[in-house]
Amino acid sequence: QVQLVESGGGLVQAGESLRLSCAASGRTVSSSSMGWFRQAPGKEREFVAAISWNGDRTYYADSVKGRFTISRDNAKNTVYLQMASLKREAAAVYYCAAARVPGILTTPQAYAYWGRGAQVTVSS
Repeated sequence: QVQLVESGGGLVQAGESLRLSCAASGRTVSSSSMGWFRQAPGKEREFVAAISWNGDRTYYADSVKGRFTISRDNAKNTVYLQMASLKREAAAVYYCAAARVPGILTTPQAYAYWGRGAQVTVSS
């Protein structure tokens, strides 16, 4: 079993940066693909970014490409999401997820473990 805990959320102004962290415990996720999703009020959970088990491959939603960076430190069992040039539409609860299978995964159904989320609020 894997427990995931997100941190680093908060209130920022549009154009600013924020870094989210996802700490895993219970079982190492060093061999797991990891992903970030977000869900705004009244909307479905959407894919943001994914990273392979060793970090050699990453994939981003078009809406964040070039501004968000996903990375991982397997020694710390932690995954990060660096968000730059934040826009108001980025406001959402951000969820970290771990998969049981390898590969770059972009659908929520592909992930087995989820954190409780971190709120990101972007003001104008």
